[in-house]
Amino acid sequence: QVQLVESGGGLVQAGGSLRLSCVASGSIFSINIFRASVMDWYRQAPGKQRELVASITSGGSANYADSVKGRFTISRDNAKNTVYLQMNSLKPEDTAVYYCKIRGVANWGQGTQVTVSS
Repeated sequence: QVQLVESGGGLVQAGGSLRLSCVASGSIFSINIFRASVMDWYRQAPGKQRELVASITSGGSANYADSVKGRFTISRDNAKNTVYLQMNSLKPEDTAVYYCKIRGVANWGQGTQVTVSS
């Protein structure tokens, strides 16, 4: 089973930037699934449902939620088994726990907290 570990969160002022990382580990079979799959970044703010923020295909095509378009950039480095989320021009409403996920695979990582102060 593949394990996902998110990191890079923290406290930042509005207008600032953070770069989140998600590293996949596990068996060779699991890593191959990671490398061939769409990867998603989700976030969940207190009292709200988890929402999809950004996705990237194995070939590098990306999609974004309207709320982050133009500010966030998703990328991946399959050689490092890592997906990134570069977040610029952060707003207080971006405050949430951020999770990465392999599309079609049930397990989630522990998430990383992002807090944006006004």
